[in-house]
Amino acid sequence: MIPPTGEPSSATSVRPEDPNLQIYNTSGVAEYYAALNYLTPCEQLLFDAYLKPGMAILDLAVGGGRTTAYLSAMASRYVGVDYASEMIASCRKKFPQLEFEVLDAADLSKFTSKSFDAVVMAFNGVDCVIDDESRLRTLQEINRVLKPEGILIFSSHNPRSIWVQASWNPQRVRNLADTLAGKDSIFFQPLLRCLTAVRVILAALHTLLSSLERTARRLRTRTFWQRQGYWIDPAHGGVKVHAASPDRVEHELSRFGFCLLRVLGDDYPKVSRTFVTDWYYYVFSKAPARGEK
Repeated sequence: MIPPTGEPSSATSVRPEDPNLQIYNTSGVAEYYAALNYLTPCEQLLFDAYLKPGMAILDLAVGGGRTTAYLSAMASRYVGVDYASEMIASCRKKFPQLEFEVLDAADLSKFTSKSFDAVVMAFNGVDCVIDDESRLRTLQEINRVLKPEGILIFSSHNPRSIWVQASWNPQRVRNLADTLAGKDSIFFQPLLRCLTAVRVILAALHTLLSSLERTARRLRTRTFWQRQGYWIDPAHGGVKVHAASPDRVEHELSRFGFCLLRVLGDDYPKVSRTFVTDWYYYVFSKAPARGEK
């Protein structure tokens, strides 16, 4: 059992046996993440609500630097960390003025205790830290490097998510109608309505088929029924990830001295639903030790 507090972990800097590392260290996957430069509405809300200007921020599992521009702009000190050297190479190329390190999240011994006001681990980065021992060491290390009452924001897969939400771009349909008829044509509105109806039907069929496939795959796993465990995410050819329900996440984090402040579905501003929401974002605060402020 791993103690919730203590000295820096003695784990190696990067676990070469991690089955996901080879995937994330390929140039194609690194280029994919390096091209991402947005925040989700959920992330925007939580970052604005819980991160304050002048904070020292540690951005774990930084990937290709999707969150870097936003977080570094408000931070007095910003450090991006990833265990994939290809990811960090992309970050250093995009942001040469900033600090990035190739480190395993389970071993943050490079950083002194209580040196960060906030730790962010977006895009379900914690779920890719496997196995259980490494994930628990990561939580231990995050607790160590955070200052008392420091903020931890991260996301994690929902093990009960089996329904794929319909998604399509109305602007593309409008652009197609404009190309075919011209927006000033009397045929524009009738054509737009017809194309919209066809797109809605196609989206519904895709949602149904994708949901049936996901349901058949996930209902066979103990992870779904036990609300915690591992499965293979088909992304990038197959990535082993951890998933846990909000009650399981809260229970695990409480062991490491964290207090839950907020849970929000990644599908915000839509209402989160147990069998629909793909993953949840969590905001925790590190509880100060007795007599510590």
